[in-house]
Amino acid sequence: MSPSRQQKGIRMSQQPTVAVLGLGAMGHAFAANLLKKGFTVYGWNRTRARGEDLLQSGLRLADTPEQAVESADVVIAMLSDGETTEHTLHQVKEALKQGATVAQMGTIGVEKTDALIAWFAEQRADVVFIDAPVSGTKAPAENAQILVMASGDQTRAQGAETVFAAIGKGTQWLGEAGKSSRMKLVVNSWLIGLMQSLAESTRLAETFGFTPDDLWQVLDGGPLAAPYAKVKLATIASGDFTPQMHLLWALKDAKLALDAKGDAKLPALEHIAELWQQAVDAGYGEQDLASVYQYLKA
Repeated sequence: MSPSRQQKGIRMSQQPTVAVLGLGAMGHAFAANLLKKGFTVYGWNRTRARGEDLLQSGLRLADTPEQAVESADVVIAMLSDGETTEHTLHQVKEALKQGATVAQMGTIGVEKTDALIAWFAEQRADVVFIDAPVSGTKAPAENAQILVMASGDQTRAQGAETVFAAIGKGTQWLGEAGKSSRMKLVVNSWLIGLMQSLAESTRLAETFGFTPDDLWQVLDGGPLAAPYAKVKLATIASGDFTPQMHLLWALKDAKLALDAKGDAKLPALEHIAELWQQAVDAGYGEQDLASVYQYLKA
């Protein structure tokens, strides 16, 4: 065997077996990238069809979450909300391998995250629980360009770090478990505020006879040229609001931040949450969050 092939074999033998619970846009992208990089990947989704296109790439699609996790060294939970995540992880308690790592990567808020941390400490202290939501949406996830915000016992997280390196461009460790879910709410609050401001600024620009491209050209010439703004202005200009992040899920994140804000005064976020609820009620929830521009234009 040549040295290169031998080294490749060693690397693959060191890769943890992974289970991905939740094969929506993000979980599907995680599973696809892991498969491309030679990982053994089990997958489970409530709607089985979500994972069937990955069967030819080697995904081992399970009928139950218990079947998905029983051979996994690292379990990724990327489910729609806190209640679903909590229910599913409780369900697999007995099926998890001794010493397995559970990486909770969805945006489920502070209350559910803290409850899961306490539950694992009591029910399965051998399991390493990593709080690891991500910064990035569908396209960055598909291209392994997300940033993982991880918190928990990094000294026991070698398997998780190998997985994170395969699905993202970097991992930022933030301290004890629970810190990452808090930072995720901070990041998403910024994103939500930026999107609302961008939608309103675009409407004002159009009132003055400027296009979204005109607006970006001016932003691009100075310190306000956020790459995210460029992407969303292009979405607005195209009129194609195929979701990278559903407006409905962005609204969920705004509400999670407001639920956890304590004494912090967040009047702008409160106003945006009310407005976006109106947009969701008007039928924009399943479109990209940039569709709030369309709601303002209607």
